[in-house]
Amino acid sequence: MGIALADAACEMGAEVHLVLGPVNTVPKHKEINVTNVTNADSMARECIALFPDCDVAILSAAVADYTPADVSDRKLKKKDGILNLQLKPTVDIAYTLGKQKKKNQLLAGFALETDNEIKNASGKLKSKNLDLIVLNSLREEGAGFGHDTNRITIISRNNKIDKFELKSKEDVARDILSKIISMMR
Repeated sequence: MGIALADAACEMGAEVHLVLGPVNTVPKHKEINVTNVTNADSMARECIALFPDCDVAILSAAVADYTPADVSDRKLKKKDGILNLQLKPTVDIAYTLGKQKKKNQLLAGFALETDNEIKNASGKLKSKNLDLIVLNSLREEGAGFGHDTNRITIISRNNKIDKFELKSKEDVARDILSKIISMMR
């Protein structure tokens, strides 16, 4: 979804900076400034560094909420018994950028929900100081991860809810960008 958004924004004439985690695809447009990252910490660092100079930031990555507290540089050999892992929270990129957001910036986030979808996404919109949130549902056939299609609901800061039909991710990206453009006017 992030690549589809970057490509669509570039086609609309935007200067695009894409912070991209490990994926098997790349943007179509060579004009897109791509920064490759490998983990949640590096994604947070890059997003926080780029944000002050952005007019619009769209946070579409599904960044893990937790990461291992200790990372081994060697293979962990199998032993009898249970292996316990300690996890630490990752930086909440949306929350961090929401605290830093200036009046002239627009911040869009994504929410992947399975229960109380509108309520949970609206809560995230407010708690992270977002201007809009794109709700994905894992219960929608053909939507979310592992598909070339998606079905979204966009919730704006003013609690306006726009529901969209199942579409290609390229068409979904254009819907999201159209909503952002209308909010900037």
